[in-house]
Amino acid sequence: MSDQEQAEAAESAEETDADAESDAESNGLADGDFVRLAYTIRTADDGEVIDTTDEETAEEAEIDTDEYDFEPRIIALGANHVFPTVEEALIGSEVGDEGTVDVPATDAFGEYDPDEVETVKADKIPEDSRYPGAQVQIDNQQGHLETIIGGRARVDFNHPLAGEDLEYEYEVLEAIEDREEKAAGMLGMYLQEAPEVRIETVVEEEETVTEDEDGEETVETEEVEKDVLYVTATQAMQMNQQWMFQKQQIAQDLMSRLDLDRVVVEEVIEGGGMGGLGGMMGGMGGAGAGDIEEALEDVDVDADEIVDEIDDE
Repeated sequence: MSDQEQAEAAESAEETDADAESDAESNGLADGDFVRLAYTIRTADDGEVIDTTDEETAEEAEIDTDEYDFEPRIIALGANHVFPTVEEALIGSEVGDEGTVDVPATDAFGEYDPDEVETVKADKIPEDSRYPGAQVQIDNQQGHLETIIGGRARVDFNHPLAGEDLEYEYEVLEAIEDREEKAAGMLGMYLQEAPEVRIETVVEEEETVTEDEDGEETVETEEVEKDVLYVTATQAMQMNQQWMFQKQQIAQDLMSRLDLDRVVVEEVIEGGGMGGLGGMMGGMGGAGAGDIEEALEDVDVDADEIVDEIDDE
């Protein structure tokens, strides 16, 4: 091939790559993309707001605005962060697009199932939750108490929005490229709060064992780079039930979608005015033997009497 022909071939390849990139851009958002989304979800029948990222909308709907941060959320397409019907609308859309999607109950929280309403013994429910409307957990099932009469309680284990068709109003605000933003956004979807995160590349030594033709093993050491996500665990995060029971799955999802090698959760303990530790006996920690003897004398403890009582049992 002549120099001229090689140059023409290279130019043609560059044009093909540019066309492919242009087509990808024109095709809009795709599975695996991260976007910042503003949305409001209402019931189709009466327009009741059940979730929103807009604080003003929440206030108008008389939703408690002190408990949550109302701001657009980062979601990953293909990660089940939104209803399937909404995801279909987002695939192929572009930044700036907005719309409203009708979400049938089957795609939202399922159809209402009468068989999910059960009668149970009242003693399975804590006393302070024995009133109609209370949220209860029985045999690892979440439900709400309908009625309680005598020793029997009627509990509905359907989702509170089961059987409800929904309207999902959205606006695509931004495509997210920064991996730390993506990580914080994913954690925010799981935990309802976005903890502080950072991604660092660390260098580690790894050993590999090879065999030569004679079967002799040789151990070689090489340096490899690892991308590590560090998550600062807040107290609320550590108490979050979804995190406590699904941290392994959440970490695996983060590593898979963000091409990470490891997730490290850092617990931070702040200094405070707690004072010294009290010890096992309510403030006697660190006391000397003489102090302990004096304390026992103060409460009139007779060791022989205690031994006699144990022997009698």
